[in-house]
Amino acid sequence: MRDSIKRLFDVIGSGAGLLMLSPLLIMLAVWIKLDSQGPVLFRQQRAGRGERPFSIFKFRTMLHRAPDSINQHQEKVVSVSDDPRITRAGRFIRATSLDELPQLINILKGDMSIVGPRPVLMEQTEVVPPGYKKRFSVRPGLTGLAQVRGRRSLGWLQQLAHDAEYVDKQSSMLDIKILLLTIKVVAMGSGIYGAEGLNWRTYRDQLDGRPPQDSDVEEAMR
Repeated sequence: MRDSIKRLFDVIGSGAGLLMLSPLLIMLAVWIKLDSQGPVLFRQQRAGRGERPFSIFKFRTMLHRAPDSINQHQEKVVSVSDDPRITRAGRFIRATSLDELPQLINILKGDMSIVGPRPVLMEQTEVVPPGYKKRFSVRPGLTGLAQVRGRRSLGWLQQLAHDAEYVDKQSSMLDIKILLLTIKVVAMGSGIYGAEGLNWRTYRDQLDGRPPQDSDVEEAMR
């Protein structure tokens, strides 16, 4: 029952959002197109509910590269606003989180929800410890508990811990609370850029070839 109500809220919310924000979306699309070569939208495979892959939509904020030329296992984390890969328009769009708005289409399609764990890369599923796999039992969200508690400044296991907590405590009231806190976080522009040394690739490297264990989960929650 709750899932049906949440899905109805997602459809109404994303549909209304796309309609009301259409002038802004068009302006951003024109700006991106005039600012640098490449498509307006950036599409990428992410892991959705049940770890099923889907194509996420974002406004492109970086110099265009063919998706198949990007090796996520070796890609450098964007940790500063003056990263040379970010376009002029992209700096503003990323700083204001406007790059995420096309995901309203993903929500309308049913790939995502307005609130839920942020969708991870398909490559990242390889380093999600078993104790955190529950994050894939719900639709990924446009915003979530980890986003209002630090966003990209959080370590990989911290993000997963908040995702798991959301699944355990999910309710309509929690969703409303997260949405209200999201407005504050976006307005402050906090946690936009990831901190070096805290990302999933570093965690993968620290595993030294061993698969993630439940002990990793217990250590992260201390």
